[in-house]
Amino acid sequence: MSETIAHQPQTEPAGLKLENTIFWRIKLRLQFTGWLQYVMGAMPGLVLLLLAVIGRLIGVWQVALFWTPFVLGLLFLANSTFEIVALKFGVRPPEALPKPLDGMDSFEVMRARRSCRSFQKRNLTGEQKAALLESAARNSRPEAQLGAAPIRLEYIAVPLTVWPVVNCHEFLVAIAPKQYDRTAIIDIGRSLQKIVIEMTRLGLGTCWIGPGADQKSAEKALGDRFDADKDHVICVCAFGYKSMFWPLGVRMLTRSMGWRYPLDQLFFADPMLTEPVDTSKPPFSEFGRCYEVCQWSPSSYDGQTTRARAVAEGDAFKRLDFYAATASRYYAAVALGIWCANWELGCEALGIPGHFKMLTAADRGAENAAKLPHYDISWIAAQGQRPQ
Repeated sequence: MSETIAHQPQTEPAGLKLENTIFWRIKLRLQFTGWLQYVMGAMPGLVLLLLAVIGRLIGVWQVALFWTPFVLGLLFLANSTFEIVALKFGVRPPEALPKPLDGMDSFEVMRARRSCRSFQKRNLTGEQKAALLESAARNSRPEAQLGAAPIRLEYIAVPLTVWPVVNCHEFLVAIAPKQYDRTAIIDIGRSLQKIVIEMTRLGLGTCWIGPGADQKSAEKALGDRFDADKDHVICVCAFGYKSMFWPLGVRMLTRSMGWRYPLDQLFFADPMLTEPVDTSKPPFSEFGRCYEVCQWSPSSYDGQTTRARAVAEGDAFKRLDFYAATASRYYAAVALGIWCANWELGCEALGIPGHFKMLTAADRGAENAAKLPHYDISWIAAQGQRPQ
């Protein structure tokens, strides 16, 4: 979120903590004033120009040591100048509205969805804004949730302080009770992901933003819809129209993402989550691409923190248990909720009924539950109700 679970802090020598350095403070200043995206793209150009100066002083092999880095450096800086003018200040020609994903089935829509890192500055059309608000209301209603704690998805239309996404200005802010309730966090992931998929089908760009959002700016934008004594902003999700113009720095950052663990490292057959399940053989093969869309679910920094155990009883698929592989209290739970949504949407597309339920360790046959990743919930198949 931009799709993340915060990295575990690294051990640092006393007195050298990164957050205490001037470089870290500069980085934060640039990040939350919206300039870091562009500085990142300019840095290669500045480094190349420095190398060109050194090459000039050396005085030999000038084509390789001076002219090559000099020209490349100027190109990088020219690109950064264009990005600042076109993206930061919006001086660029209007772009066409993206087309809806008509004709795609649910699996194709879930796989087609990608994080949008750069948005057009235009507002949502009245029709698509209405669709977004209706979806938010429908998917956040109490009867649609797994837990009893209320969640809210509040719409705001103001620029927030976010990183690394540019030009987003319409959001849903996900709010849970201030008193921690893990199921409410899972409900946020599950509910908001269903909205994301519905809006993707309409042609909207979306981006989950967790640690990359300044929570204070979201709270301020909410005004009297946020009560600091009762509410906790979990994350925000940006909605809008994808732009063809991206800052080079953001492109470089996202190049390191987009990989996924193979299925045999995500889905398991045994209670200890050590033996991969063969999803190509019955009864597990009945669920087809449901595994794939879970595999490609978004997570914070592509942390991929959800695991699942597929359980069969005889020749019938019985249930899927969902686990969080890290101790993260918030973003791992959100990511697990996103898995739940994609699995549920996939099963609905296949016409396979089922429901979610929290099981005890004894119900799951997990006597050594303390040694396992954190169990959260199970999807239980409705036996005897398969499509013919």
